[in-house]
Amino acid sequence: MDISDLKVSNNPDVTLVTYSLGSCIGLAVWDPEVRVGGMLHYMLPDSSIAQEKAKANPAMFADTGIPALFKACYKLGAQKQRMIVKVAGGAQLMDESGFFNIGKRNYAALRKMFWRNKVMVAAEDVGGMVNRTIRLNIGTGELNMKVSGKGEGLL
Repeated sequence: MDISDLKVSNNPDVTLVTYSLGSCIGLAVWDPEVRVGGMLHYMLPDSSIAQEKAKANPAMFADTGIPALFKACYKLGAQKQRMIVKVAGGAQLMDESGFFNIGKRNYAALRKMFWRNKVMVAAEDVGGMVNRTIRLNIGTGELNMKVSGKGEGLL
């Protein structure tokens, strides 16, 4: 997957991958009953800054991409109450002074949306100053994460 991208699948042989999560957020969801999973790699928290871009690519923003991810999974038979939700990213890489805080703002937008919609996060690895790559196995629901300089493991 690319930056500002969203993919869903019900094929147990598929593994969804997104690379180089810096300040971006990688959101992985999986419904174990129907084995439907999806992943979103969004860049920015709020689409109001570029509504035309949000219409062209909802996956660019938290407030448009997160609902699009859940709805795409629902179309394949997933149900919100069964979904396992995992989050990675939200680092502070190119903004070492913390002036823009894009990573923190991206994460805050996700948490606010989840709070309003009663979505619980099963696992997360956010913040810091590292890049992350995540892989979601649709057949098993395992989310593997590689952190630059720290190795690989399950999230």
